[in-house]
Amino acid sequence: MRSASERLAAAGITLPPVAAPLAAYVPSRRSGDLIWTSGQLPLSGGTLVATGKLGGAVTTDVGRDAARTAALNAVAAVADQAGGVDAILRVVRVVVYVASTVDFLEQPQVANGASELLAEIFGPENGAHVRSAVGVSVLPLDAPVEVELVVEV
Repeated sequence: MRSASERLAAAGITLPPVAAPLAAYVPSRRSGDLIWTSGQLPLSGGTLVATGKLGGAVTTDVGRDAARTAALNAVAAVADQAGGVDAILRVVRVVVYVASTVDFLEQPQVANGASELLAEIFGPENGAHVRSAVGVSVLPLDAPVEVELVVEV
């Protein structure tokens, strides 16, 4: 069975630096065998990969890609707290907040961007998780998505 770092390398994915908090909080916190992240935005190189609402200016495909980026940032935050990505045993819980119009109903499809990335990194068994996909009116910096993780180490 390949390690998470081997899966990342095989997919050509590099963990980004941990995103600096936008306010008074830390990116992740360990409690016992669990690490929780703060909400992670779809930042790449310090810039949002998209802005706006799903069902408005942002398509489901763009939202899915943004959720993937935000999830990668969340993995970076937990890996930093865990001492490396290979110290993460399994993904326990994922919450994906989707900034969307009142008539947008594809939050679960957008959240799949995060879920599919986690399965790619940790494998189908250890990447499987419980999940909530929550529609919200607005997110920080006008981000289309925000992702939180809980992992076991």
